[in-house]
Amino acid sequence: MMSFAQLRCFVAVAEELHFGRAAHRLQMTQPPLSRQIALLEQELKVVLFDRSRRSVRLTRAGAAFLDEARRLLRGAERAAETARLVCTGRRGRLSMGFTAASAYRNLGQVLLPIQQRLPEVEISLREMVSGVQLDALSNGELDLAMIRPPVRRDDIESRILHREGLVAAIPRGSDLARSGEPLTPADFDGRDLIMYRPPEARYFHDLITRIFHDAGATPHYPHHLAQIHSMLALVNVGLGAALVPETAAEVRYPGVEFRPVRLPDWGRVELAIAWRRDNGNPALAAALDTLRPPLHGVPVAG
Repeated sequence: MMSFAQLRCFVAVAEELHFGRAAHRLQMTQPPLSRQIALLEQELKVVLFDRSRRSVRLTRAGAAFLDEARRLLRGAERAAETARLVCTGRRGRLSMGFTAASAYRNLGQVLLPIQQRLPEVEISLREMVSGVQLDALSNGELDLAMIRPPVRRDDIESRILHREGLVAAIPRGSDLARSGEPLTPADFDGRDLIMYRPPEARYFHDLITRIFHDAGATPHYPHHLAQIHSMLALVNVGLGAALVPETAAEVRYPGVEFRPVRLPDWGRVELAIAWRRDNGNPALAAALDTLRPPLHGVPVAG
């Protein structure tokens, strides 16, 4: 069978039309070069060159073979480059999950560095709540997840990306919206507050429950929902207030006003990226490198 070494020798002679110059170009001596051409002609059962003491010319068969030989060599070079890129994570596929709330701002802050530094990595996005993302990481459906902590699985590693406060989403025109001072948890005592529904939004549900328990306030929870944008839609039609991450204020409803709330420092919400420890996808390792250091100066958490 003909080899790529024989093809490279043939292309060099065909382009130089001189065995000595072709040998110099290939950094080899002339006798081995001539031998490679002879073996190639024997394999193809055609004469590729007309040789004389004064000149070397391509035969018609040689001229026809030259284009195909170049195509084969280019294909081999592309295949080798593809293998190198995939091995280093610079080309490949990355499946990534995210929560709906992270799409307001944080999703772009994760995607942009990856896309800028790894433009040949194809990213497949899937919107999921945190618990479903963790299951998808464990069974190999996802490479990378944007979730709410904590992560309590031995097979999953995580890193905090972002911390932010909570704000109150208030129906426009309500007395809470008219107050000029930041609100406190006590301001919601006995009022309608749209609550997060466990288990889909367990992180937010437990956090809000603790905030009001510690403040000695007892809101009325007429509705329990899993998605922040759905909660804002209910606020918009006057069905209650809601506590949402600061970034949710980028979602504009005509009937919603956002007000600051005085909360303890532990009342800030966190967003993490997570991945399976034994995931061998090189594109994942390369993507994680693009996200160092963590966003917003938040320290790494293992």
